[in-house]
Amino acid sequence: MKKQKINVVTLGCSKNLVDSEVLLNQLSMDGFEVVHDSNDTDSDIVVINTCGFIHDAKEESVNTILQFVDAKSRGDIDKLYVMGCLSERYKTDLEKEVPEVDKFFGKFDLKALVGELKATYRPEFIYERKITTPSHFAYLKISEGCNRVCAFCAIPGMTGKHVSKSMEDLVKEAKYLSKSGVKEILLIAQDLSYYGIDLYGKGMLAELIQKIAEVDGIEWIRLHYLYPTKFPMDILPLFKTVPKLCKYIDIPLQHSSNNVLKHMLRHVTTEETEALIQKIKEVVPGIAIRTTMLIGHPGETEEDFEQLKSFVQKHRFDRLGAFSYSHEEGTYGYQKYSDDVPEDIKQARVEELMGIQQIVSSQLNAERVGQTLKVIIDRED
Repeated sequence: MKKQKINVVTLGCSKNLVDSEVLLNQLSMDGFEVVHDSNDTDSDIVVINTCGFIHDAKEESVNTILQFVDAKSRGDIDKLYVMGCLSERYKTDLEKEVPEVDKFFGKFDLKALVGELKATYRPEFIYERKITTPSHFAYLKISEGCNRVCAFCAIPGMTGKHVSKSMEDLVKEAKYLSKSGVKEILLIAQDLSYYGIDLYGKGMLAELIQKIAEVDGIEWIRLHYLYPTKFPMDILPLFKTVPKLCKYIDIPLQHSSNNVLKHMLRHVTTEETEALIQKIKEVVPGIAIRTTMLIGHPGETEEDFEQLKSFVQKHRFDRLGAFSYSHEEGTYGYQKYSDDVPEDIKQARVEELMGIQQIVSSQLNAERVGQTLKVIIDRED
């Protein structure tokens, strides 16, 4: 019998993308024809991997589900399944509200989903993936979950406590990626800083970087999502001693005001943040720093926002993203605070901060004129 065609649609973050890639590989090993993020409706089965982080992400997930519910009602597809964070968080509600979906699966229900699709689950090949990024780079997820309890964040409620993958398994996966043609590995987790504490009794991110750098064929290693609280300072010397380690670091600072950081339960002060940035730049001259700022958190005053603007202008981050606070049920912030910053003010502040960052980015780009740099072309655009 001819195997059915399955379209896996991924929403949300790069961690979700890795989960989809694992699923795609498991299904293709069983003879299914698989496609990723196809808008066509010529697939027999559609699996939507959802995000449930904030309001906008949840809305996108629900709208995508309803889009394919319509396709199913027209007879364009036969089966529709939903997995991922939204399904993990709201499974019971979704089953009642959208009965047209054949079945909902949580974030960690890969084996059950593969079985539902009448495929054979192969745990011995769980490190192999069907790469959906441009072929020269791939994400390497080194852990699941998060032990931090930031007031605004619903992720620990969906993913649970921090669970590190073993160093041996990650090196094995890196070797597989290299053999597949990957040249750049992007290390991802909800919190890279915490890697290894649960398995080895201490942070092991520096050791992991060194192990992956030994993998033949990998030329660049890039670090994403390092929290400022208890930052792993032992990785900084590696930017000099490990040539494959890109001088790039992603630290989601979220804010710079002590008042807001306290409300967020970030367990770091403005002064500690300033000292950390200064130390990173001292030890690793020329490092590119990317960060994220959360605007309109309960308790954020106009004075707090003005302080944040000055902070961004002062530190001139190479990349910065900003998003507005979403009052998420189940979080500390939802239970303890009122959502007291009006939505129009949140949006206006986001736009103003990104306007400042646009000027900073233009200035930093202009400083590159005349330099010769090694680059990888992702795509023509």
